[in-house]
Amino acid sequence: MYREFFGLTGKPFQLSPDVRFFFPSSEHKRALAFLQYGVSQGDGFIVVTGDVGTGKTTLVHALLAELDPKETVVATIVTTQLAEDDLLGMVASQFGLRIDNQNKATVLRDLERLFVQRVRDGKRVLLIVDEAQNLPTRSVEELRMLSNFNDQGRPLLQVFLLGQEEFRGTLLSPGFEQLRQRVIATYHLNPLNGEETRTYIEHRLSRVAWAGDPSIDDDAFERIFEFTAGVPRRINNLCDRVLLYTYLEEQHAIDGAMVAKVASEIGTEFSSGDPATKRGRAEVEPLRADSVVQPLESMARMMFDKANVQQRLSALERALDTLGHNMMEELTAVRILLQELMREMRSNEDGKDESGSKRKRAS
Repeated sequence: MYREFFGLTGKPFQLSPDVRFFFPSSEHKRALAFLQYGVSQGDGFIVVTGDVGTGKTTLVHALLAELDPKETVVATIVTTQLAEDDLLGMVASQFGLRIDNQNKATVLRDLERLFVQRVRDGKRVLLIVDEAQNLPTRSVEELRMLSNFNDQGRPLLQVFLLGQEEFRGTLLSPGFEQLRQRVIATYHLNPLNGEETRTYIEHRLSRVAWAGDPSIDDDAFERIFEFTAGVPRRINNLCDRVLLYTYLEEQHAIDGAMVAKVASEIGTEFSSGDPATKRGRAEVEPLRADSVVQPLESMARMMFDKANVQQRLSALERALDTLGHNMMEELTAVRILLQELMREMRSNEDGKDESGSKRKRAS
């Protein structure tokens, strides 16, 4: 409706993910770099977490857009509240296999054969699992087992896990140590700040030939950020309604009062960002942002990094075992270095634990 009125060539604030509108904020650029590194490894799990609407799916689509479709086979699963056998059936179906009530062993065999053939054809096989926070524990374990498929030492499958913030806590729980050792890249997406919110809006409008009609004043941008807390999906929703309201009022300028009116009409959907309600949450939000999210991120990075080092050391040791006895002296020297590195890692961990205990006793 408002597209023709404002001379736009498309809908700038649609809710469905569209890589054409990907906005490279500082947060998203860094996340994309992590994912690019992960894909370059061609193995293991890549984990992206973030609150609802922060752009996880769009981010992964932006990454996939960089890959040659002739060299990539991609399957996507969104419905994740599935038992392990149902999940395997869904994976097989998304990769184009007919399962016809086959048992689990047959499904696994057919998947492995498919992956082997694709890799031998020179293709990369990727599985994207969205809403991963809904996966039952046994289903996550099945995904880990799939990631173990290999052909003459070459990994056959790489898995993207996209989930809300609570999935990060799930990965850090004791039962997921083996999965953490398979994670080679991880990132937690945070909302946009005030300046990026404005740039994000202008970026999306520019993609549909916006020429300043309607105009948007500074107060409107500030109010949009206040009502949406910088979450891209909320921004899209509110801005779409604001454009519709502006069209219905036959106006060509958007100000803060108009944004507030539209947000009020939408209702509690944006109450979390309304300045009037922030006073009631003042004691909660800082605690969540400063005392929980960042330590969780730091802890996750530390644990995943540790798992990556251990995984690579184990791989080196296995490789040494397969080289035979022709280089015994050299192999012995390398093995001693590996053992020293492992002792140094354990010593550093013990030192951290001891210093942490001292701080606790002092406090």
